[in-house]
Amino acid sequence: MSEKLLDIKNLHVNYGAVEAIKGIDLHVNRGEVVTILGANGAGKTTTLQTISGLLKSNSGSIVFDNKDITQIPAHEIVSLGMSHAPEGRRVFGTLSVEENLMMGAYSLKKYDALTLDWIYEILPRLYERKQQLAGTLSGGEQQMLAIGRAIMSKPKLLILDEPSLGLAPVLVKVIFKAIKEISKSGVTVLLVEQNAKAALKLANRGYVLELGKITHSGSSEELLTSEVIQEAYLGKKKEAL
Repeated sequence: MSEKLLDIKNLHVNYGAVEAIKGIDLHVNRGEVVTILGANGAGKTTTLQTISGLLKSNSGSIVFDNKDITQIPAHEIVSLGMSHAPEGRRVFGTLSVEENLMMGAYSLKKYDALTLDWIYEILPRLYERKQQLAGTLSGGEQQMLAIGRAIMSKPKLLILDEPSLGLAPVLVKVIFKAIKEISKSGVTVLLVEQNAKAALKLANRGYVLELGKITHSGSSEELLTSEVIQEAYLGKKKEAL
């Protein structure tokens, strides 16, 4: 039986009087890639921010690596081995690429040179740009940097929010190839992604979130072949199947 690295039960999150997350259950086993699919406004980013401590839940539980982190602040969660690359990249524009990467290791006593070398290996564009100011990078390069920065803390769980958003197809391939290499290295990945087909091809399992509720879940193969999922998220109509 697979060991759960992340286990969420009956999670509720409110924005004021609005209930954004309505009692969801999900889990991520060690070594898996799990994706959360859903339309804009479904609650995907809210879910990720609550897991990583940027938002607080109203009720429910979040257990990470056998520790209840439901009320633990975000900086302590990072120290436990979780790293979050948020939507919108949020790189430090006035720092160089390498300085941004070093910022990712702030929770460690000292940065790991081997990890930095490995990031440059799987994302060679960052090595080419390592002295360049992050604010001058293209959108795709900034996304690579956000992922590399998140890896510098040597996480057990990497959370990625819309890593391919707004990128050209050639850069999407680079990003997903890097995520695959990160997973192969032993890092567990929880991925929110609107490119449902690419996400399901990469992931072991997936959840579909609609208006704060999980409506479907299963293996990637099950979701890829589901008529409901194909029509809603993969751009295929039932009559064409």
